[in-house]
Amino acid sequence: MKSHTVHHIIPIISSPRMELSKMLLPSPTSISIPPKPYISQCFLYNRSSSTSRRRLNLRSMAKQTGEEVSTNGITEKLAIAGGLIANPVIGWSLYTLKTTGCGLPPGPGGSLGALEGVSYLVVVGIVGWSLYTKSKTGSGLPNGPFGLLGGVEGLSYLSLVAILVVFGVQFYQQGSLPGPVPVPGDQCFG
Repeated sequence: MKSHTVHHIIPIISSPRMELSKMLLPSPTSISIPPKPYISQCFLYNRSSSTSRRRLNLRSMAKQTGEEVSTNGITEKLAIAGGLIANPVIGWSLYTLKTTGCGLPPGPGGSLGALEGVSYLVVVGIVGWSLYTKSKTGSGLPNGPFGLLGGVEGLSYLSLVAILVVFGVQFYQQGSLPGPVPVPGDQCFG
């Protein structure tokens, strides 16, 4: 009967960057230095057969509490829905502002004008949330379901840049921006 000496590799934290290094604990009778394994893997070595190796994958997953999951899920879904509506409305509003010098018409009961105003607030809110998250975690918003939240975040940054450019051009050419509410005597819907 053959006796096998098994060497165990134990992952330890070796640097402030939280990289895993491997420490080999050999048996007293033999010492062998294995090739450097990948960071996220652990190997078991068998002394009698150096060519046979068993690879074990190690994974770490963080779990959120039920409160965090429900709050972030609802917030993410609202941001996705709001962003998917707000970004096209802002595009339409900026195009109208650039071509006519006025924003969107008030619409029936002022609903279109209200949608335009809320859309600007939604985009500024998403960008603000993204900047806050980036300052706290070092990365922007999570991708969300099907990558939609990440897409909405990117579109919101593009919309913000377009807002700054079109408003800047409008202010340079006209000397002012149209007001958020139409007033009597105003060039736009007054």
